[in-house]
Amino acid sequence: MNKSRVLVVDDEADIRELLSLTLQRMGLDADCAASEFEAMQLMQKHGYDLCLTDMRLPDGDGLRLLEHVSKHYTATPVAVITAYGSAENAVAALKAGAFDYLAKPVSLNQLRALVKSALKLPRVGAGRKAGEPGEEPPGMPVLLGESAMMQTSRGMIEKLARSQTPVHISGESGSGKEVAARLIHLKGPRREALFVPVNCGAIPENLMESEFFGYKKGAFTGADQDRDGFFQAAHGGTLFLDEVADLPIHMQVKLLRAIQEKKVRKVGSTAEENVDVRIISATHRRLTDEVENGTFRQDLFYRLNVIELRMPALREMREDIPLLAAEIVKKLAAPLNITPPNFSSEALNELRSYGFPGNVRELENILERALALTTSEEIKGEDLQLSQAPPKGDSTDLLSSPLPEQLEELEKKAIMQALEKTRYNRTAAARLLGITFRALRYKMGKLGINDALGSDD
Repeated sequence: MNKSRVLVVDDEADIRELLSLTLQRMGLDADCAASEFEAMQLMQKHGYDLCLTDMRLPDGDGLRLLEHVSKHYTATPVAVITAYGSAENAVAALKAGAFDYLAKPVSLNQLRALVKSALKLPRVGAGRKAGEPGEEPPGMPVLLGESAMMQTSRGMIEKLARSQTPVHISGESGSGKEVAARLIHLKGPRREALFVPVNCGAIPENLMESEFFGYKKGAFTGADQDRDGFFQAAHGGTLFLDEVADLPIHMQVKLLRAIQEKKVRKVGSTAEENVDVRIISATHRRLTDEVENGTFRQDLFYRLNVIELRMPALREMREDIPLLAAEIVKKLAAPLNITPPNFSSEALNELRSYGFPGNVRELENILERALALTTSEEIKGEDLQLSQAPPKGDSTDLLSSPLPEQLEELEKKAIMQALEKTRYNRTAAARLLGITFRALRYKMGKLGINDALGSDD
């Protein structure tokens, strides 16, 4: 089996020697170049699995070399080496398509982690293409839709999966931001490590530091043992910071340092530890507005928002609604052991014209309710009960109460009416509702109405 080959480009001889020796000890072949010209000559002669280049070269710069490699050697990822404190250069390189970056003085632990991650990339253009049928890991989530906006989003996800660039995913609630983040993780070199999702708005402010970075035994009352935080749990993988705009300012400062230094310190510890984590963030708010309002640090914004992936709202891709609705009903019907019903033309027209302030998540809830209410093999317009939802159109007004609570109340009301009509005969009630007895029993348990009834018939 041929060894993987790495090209090191740096005008400092001691740096070239250090990196080359480290790579060789990892069992890799390493070639060295002292200039952009030498690097281009070597790339014409050999195929490389990774290029490591300094940002400053005597006859050019790392960005120009990065552009050349990205254009002519698409299967070769490029990582850049930046001077200490040159955060702007690192961000510029990542925006230009760099796989990742290292800051001088180079940490050998970080170098090894970067190299191992780069070598795990799918070899696009070398006999195997990322995303080919049959290559998806089990349980891979799916973003359905053939609209231009969804195809653009999927294309961006494929591209972003081949880098370590921090990504910020914007979009309304329910538009699939976490699904997109998982796909970026699962299609990239970190897919074998953990994807750790964190809802930043759900963590009490006084616990944030210990939750993110861990703590040492005795650090505070109740800390009876050492514990890792989110960063340690995601080591080698991806940390997904959902609703990142909810982080308080003091935590934003600590997060920025952890991202820049790639190190964290547990609460109660005097020592720092290296962490190899890719950061993907998301929020339904506009981060630029939060920066202008002074509630989000500008320097952290630039670190997180190196590349933005926008997830479209469902009303922006109405042509995809019939496909999405059919797939959602198919998924909902499977555990109930029932044949997925079709949609009447009236029902499809209502779905196409509805505004969906809750996006795909709301569509799923509407169809789950419709599946429970329909009494035929076809979902009709009245089964959708969209008249009880917010007005049609593009309105994004907030609901008077959380959508899941409204939907649960509607389900509960429909089940109770069916039970009353059948004198609490559950088998008959299930038949009236058009669902299986098992599905009815499950929903009754979920909605907490079992205790008020007697036996099963």
